[in-house]
Amino acid sequence: MVSRRSSYEVVVAGGGPAGATAAALIADAGHDVLLVERSSQPQFKVGESLMPATHSVFERLGLLEAMRRSDYPRKHSVQFYGRDGRPSRPFYFHEFDPAPSSQTWQVLRSTFDQMLVDNAARKGAEVVRGTAVGEPLLEGEAVVGARLRAADGATAEVGCRVLVDATGQSSLLARRFGLRRVENRLRNVAFFTHYSEARLDEGIDAGATIIYHTVGGGSWFWFIPLPGERVSVGVVGDVGRLVAGRAREPEQVFEEELARCPALAERLASARRLMPMQAVRDFSYTTGEGAGDGWILVGDAFGFIDPIYSTGVFLALKSGEMAADAVAGALAADRPSGEGLGAHLPELRRGVEALRRLVYAFYDDDFSFAEFLGRHPDCRASLVHMLMGNVFSHSMEDLLAALDESQAPPIAEAGP
Repeated sequence: MVSRRSSYEVVVAGGGPAGATAAALIADAGHDVLLVERSSQPQFKVGESLMPATHSVFERLGLLEAMRRSDYPRKHSVQFYGRDGRPSRPFYFHEFDPAPSSQTWQVLRSTFDQMLVDNAARKGAEVVRGTAVGEPLLEGEAVVGARLRAADGATAEVGCRVLVDATGQSSLLARRFGLRRVENRLRNVAFFTHYSEARLDEGIDAGATIIYHTVGGGSWFWFIPLPGERVSVGVVGDVGRLVAGRAREPEQVFEEELARCPALAERLASARRLMPMQAVRDFSYTTGEGAGDGWILVGDAFGFIDPIYSTGVFLALKSGEMAADAVAGALAADRPSGEGLGAHLPELRRGVEALRRLVYAFYDDDFSFAEFLGRHPDCRASLVHMLMGNVFSHSMEDLLAALDESQAPPIAEAGP
């Protein structure tokens, strides 16, 4: 049996952070929800670092205590190493927000994602694993259901009033409707793995995310502590530079770039690699529309920004929360139209665009945080709030204006 029933008010395609959040909150609002997840078991995923602004979503989901009881390392700051190999002063979140919400976590995605799915089930959503949403069912231009396919080959058509697309970078509906646009300036690839026995910092810095430019630029590394003294380490760079014309074995590319990052190489000198090198295409993209009659996009199905500031899970959780409110409101008004389901999109786009501007600045060869803050010391608070993810609760106009003044690259296009 693919699902217990032939129709639901809401079908959520995808059980990652965006889909599980949307499913939990829509079910909690009293609506019947089917959450469909393609994988039969929790999967390893990259994207382990959270932003402090996830705190309010965890609180609403009822998961704050579970996060506090977890063995996930506490993240209090972000630190950057420049192209000259010199470190910035850590950006400590509590210096600008002394509340408990200024601290967040570094998570192991398999256990974290399962916790969110289990929470959706507790809230009343029906969860089906090992089943994929193959395509939407249409009446004219409106989505009225989805065709499901289980791992054993069984199929079913399930009707719904709203289909929430949380299929991640598969982008089921965006591809089906031709909405996806790749940003040519951010066509990157990442090679990453996990290590044990890397040198970690102590005290409040033990769980910090550290970002390293390679000497001379052209690529950058992340260093993210995980439970059990494990660390996630990955290199990101333009796909043409890291792949084209070079040995295509991920291990060799990774080691070549690590040789240009002595500060990180020193941390890993005695470390032991725990798994084969992984590769993922990190192309940033937008979508022309985020909702239509009977459908709505959340998380990476809505859009993806380069991971330099750990925005992925934050935007998944936040877009899932916003979409849940839009869906509940549209169903209560008996109007699951594109207009009703997309009521939150202007606010979401404004926050995403602010984050995108800072991503563009990072990739500007002439930009450095130290020099920028030397010219604009009054922007430090706004910069830290942006690194915390507070783009929906704090104005970023002063920071964005200063980035303009510093000739940071302009926004290429609207979205997502």
